[in-house]
Amino acid sequence: MSLDSIRPWRTIERRQSRQIMVGSVPVGGDAPITVQTMTNTPTEDVAATIDQIRRCEEAGADIIRVSCPTAEATERFDEITRAAAIPIVADIHFHYKRALEAADKGAACLRINPGNIGSSERVAEVVRAAKANGCAIRIGVNAGSLEKDLLEKYGEPCPEALIESALDHIKLLQDHDFHDYKVAVKASDVFLAVAAYHGLAEAVDCPLHLGITEAGGLIGGTVKSSIGIGSLLWAGIGDTIRVSLSAEPEEEVRVGFEILKALGLRTRGVRVISCPSCARQGFDVIRTVQALEERLQHIKTPMSLSVLGCVVNGPGEARETDIGITGGGNGKHMVYLSGVTDHHVKSGDMLDHIVDLVEQRAAMIEDQMSDAGNADAVAAE
Repeated sequence: MSLDSIRPWRTIERRQSRQIMVGSVPVGGDAPITVQTMTNTPTEDVAATIDQIRRCEEAGADIIRVSCPTAEATERFDEITRAAAIPIVADIHFHYKRALEAADKGAACLRINPGNIGSSERVAEVVRAAKANGCAIRIGVNAGSLEKDLLEKYGEPCPEALIESALDHIKLLQDHDFHDYKVAVKASDVFLAVAAYHGLAEAVDCPLHLGITEAGGLIGGTVKSSIGIGSLLWAGIGDTIRVSLSAEPEEEVRVGFEILKALGLRTRGVRVISCPSCARQGFDVIRTVQALEERLQHIKTPMSLSVLGCVVNGPGEARETDIGITGGGNGKHMVYLSGVTDHHVKSGDMLDHIVDLVEQRAAMIEDQMSDAGNADAVAAE
């Protein structure tokens, strides 16, 4: 019996979109919802850009975007695409030649607005380059840079204006028989962005790239993005996401995964359940959770960890998690494994002990998965 049938209130019915490929990563259809971010290093500084891409890969990014505003930025772009383990999206705004150069140098996708590229022939050139190099295209409509005619028509950025802009850009690609595209209609206003995505989801069948643009800093931007992106994903809308924060790109990746994990749409890494702490706590919950989140970033295996300061809710939460710690008296705390009380640990040993338990469980799960894979392979032969 599936979890959906046991708990139907957890079911998310995803919008049916057609699937495209961004390099080796499928986007849309029944593919997992992917997490993207964008480098903020000068692209001409190849070493710094590759180093930042590495950190984002380690954080779990599925796709990463690199800005290509100048000829200098694309001059050594092939070194970046060759070094990256994940697909690179080349961010192009106005100059069509940058798109041609990036496509020839390994970009898996071009982020453009076809209407900004210029004449129909220039759009045709970009499409030819994309087809020749197996590039997808991401149409990026933004409330802050809507076309003048649409602003005059509607008076201000509104859902209808964003949708019309997206449909106009889509038509330019379809007129050149290009269909490997995904679309974003972003705004910094959560209400505007969400309404635009809902309208666009009904109008097209292509994959949708979700984002609340210029969302703000780490805390404010995380809140806005979680409300906007989270509500859309809950409604089944969205195939790939980028959390836009005034923070390092690795943080965008982590927040993106936390949004997906909260909705049960992705399960990468450790999902931490923890209390806000109070005077009943048997250990410093806040500092403990901070330390555990930092020290467990390298764990990619899905699992759950509960960290609660006392026995009011601690045992109940621990019964639902893979590993649990509940605060007790006299500096001794109860450890739960697979929901069952197992042993005690002292305060001074607790952090290292929990990290060891998580790492051991991750290794065990990976071994089981590897054995299952080998068994499947033998059975297939």
